[in-house]
Amino acid sequence: MNDLQRWLAAVHGGDRAAFEKLYENMNRPLYAVALQITQNRALAEDILQEVFLKLYLSPPEPSINPRAYLCRMAQNLAIDSVRKRRKEFDLGEVENDIFYPTDDLPLKLDVENALRSLPDRERQIVTLHINGDLRFREIATIMELPLGTVLWAYQKALKQLRNTLGG
Repeated sequence: MNDLQRWLAAVHGGDRAAFEKLYENMNRPLYAVALQITQNRALAEDILQEVFLKLYLSPPEPSINPRAYLCRMAQNLAIDSVRKRRKEFDLGEVENDIFYPTDDLPLKLDVENALRSLPDRERQIVTLHINGDLRFREIATIMELPLGTVLWAYQKALKQLRNTLGG
């Protein structure tokens, strides 16, 4: 049993300190997953809050893979939110704030633009693998795709990112 599973088991028993540990370890990857899908910083923050609220109110059984479960929850909430917003707004009106965790702004902008050039599915796979720290098998389960398709799409995305970023 890894730390995330121990903390989830403790959260299932009502342990607030364990909930805080889960939050400390998972808030950034979950935020990144939500941001890559929504392309809206405020909306990604709302989704992150909703993920942890749902986790606190109704924690899943500790036997699940917490990282995969939480990433899937963030992904589903982000997709639902984007679909809802598409009905409410013209997508041209949606703000495009971007979260940059490092200080090298030109590089961050280049990487973000390169990621945006990827098709949605490939961008999600790259984000779940890098930011969500998920294995390809977990991504395949979350996205309901064959493992071979996930591996192929990831390699294709990396090739496109290398070409876009100039090697």
